[in-house]
Amino acid sequence: MASLSSSCFLHFTTILALVSWQALASDPGPLQDFCVADNNSRVLVNGFVCKDPKAVTAEDFFVAAKLDMPRDTKMSKVGSNVTLINVMKIAGLNMLGISLARIDYAPLGENPPHTQTLVPLRSSPFLRFNPNPYKPAVAIAALSSQNPGAITIAKAVFGSKPMISDDVLAKAFQVEKKTVDWLQAQFLADNHN
Repeated sequence: MASLSSSCFLHFTTILALVSWQALASDPGPLQDFCVADNNSRVLVNGFVCKDPKAVTAEDFFVAAKLDMPRDTKMSKVGSNVTLINVMKIAGLNMLGISLARIDYAPLGENPPHTQTLVPLRSSPFLRFNPNPYKPAVAIAALSSQNPGAITIAKAVFGSKPMISDDVLAKAFQVEKKTVDWLQAQFLADNHN
């Protein structure tokens, strides 16, 4: 009887070892030191395909945007100019899940209400900001996406395609239909570079 249970134990241990070995066989871990975006690849994935590491250069981690230089805000209807630095401008940001935005404000300018996800830097998303509304100002924000988008509220509501019914907007905002018509004709121009 003892030899039967030892034989069963040996068979069970052998099968368990074989099954465990198969379970440990898998692809290598997805973590890499870097994954520079290959913007010329025709492969479509969630994000950008990695460039061959042998083809990576220092320029893949650099942008000549000169973020320390003020941007022109005169052509903007809202008095701001947003310069976005993302994976499209610095291929080396691929897979890091970050980007950077510089917002230049004209006197009394604004960046229209919008939705976006920010990463706080020094307990605030802004590194430097001039609180005097009568002087030009600049803000730097870190964004928690490698290719963030911004949904400007006024454009989403009054400049949507297809358009939202005038009657629906007039009722929702409790204004006259002619006010909604005027707003739809004036919806905000894109102020992003």
